[in-house]
Amino acid sequence: MSVTEIPNQSLDIIKLEKKLRRNVGKAIFDYNMIEESDVVMVTISGGKDSFTMLDILLKLQKAAPINFKIIAVNLDQKQPGFPEEVLPHYLESLSIPYYIVDKDTYSVVKEKISEGKTTCGLCSRLRRGTLYSFAESIGATKIALGHHMDDIVETMFLNMFYGAKLKAMPPKLRSDDGRNIIIRPLAYCREQDIIEFASAQEYPIIPCNLCGSQENLQRQNVKAMLSEWEQKVPGRVENIFKSLKNISLSQLADTNLFDFSNLTIDRTEERAAYEFSGETVSSTNIDESLFIDVTNV
Repeated sequence: MSVTEIPNQSLDIIKLEKKLRRNVGKAIFDYNMIEESDVVMVTISGGKDSFTMLDILLKLQKAAPINFKIIAVNLDQKQPGFPEEVLPHYLESLSIPYYIVDKDTYSVVKEKISEGKTTCGLCSRLRRGTLYSFAESIGATKIALGHHMDDIVETMFLNMFYGAKLKAMPPKLRSDDGRNIIIRPLAYCREQDIIEFASAQEYPIIPCNLCGSQENLQRQNVKAMLSEWEQKVPGRVENIFKSLKNISLSQLADTNLFDFSNLTIDRTEERAAYEFSGETVSSTNIDESLFIDVTNV
């Protein structure tokens, strides 16, 4: 079949896959996420993000100028009704090494969290601890998580609104104990692109029964806010994400990161030209009548 005979929908998916591969490749390059001889543990939850991440990484692996290994790992949290056969069947079809880790975090979360309360926080901590330990046991040097750009921006606002902290999810992170490196290859990818790609690929998506039915979660509120902003001003989420890469500490207010206390005046150099009312103004052509004589105040 020639290119002209390929259906438009298929061409759109091909373009979308190229876009995702380009964004993942750039994120890997920008943050040196994957290095020679790395063993990358790709966490598979059964959702659209992790399926897409594994798919793109496997394709990039074939063309990469370095050698690295990919191991897929799913944490079976023993949620009622979880279709245990789905992921093994899918992963075996890819002919890649994989593990299914059994850990009943579901019962722990249900025991500790009151009915109607948000379970995501405790669930994620238990899941993270289990995966970190397992990564060491199989010799993984990197842990790949499926968070995308929208997740990162949402997390920043969650921390601002509910935690009074200016932080998000970095594309690359060393765990607090220094024993693991976490990477987020989808950091430059938009969620809508992933939704469209996952739908076209017909991944065997497994819904999360633990928290998927909870309404009015803080993250859902933030997601709705960002969605409204994006509709009014397309590209706003990308700009917010870019701001995380373009930080001016002197323009914020953290005294631990910038020394505001010891700022001093330095007038040893000749004064540079200033911008004043759209015109470049030097020290020789300033109209002194524009300024108030403080001696007469």
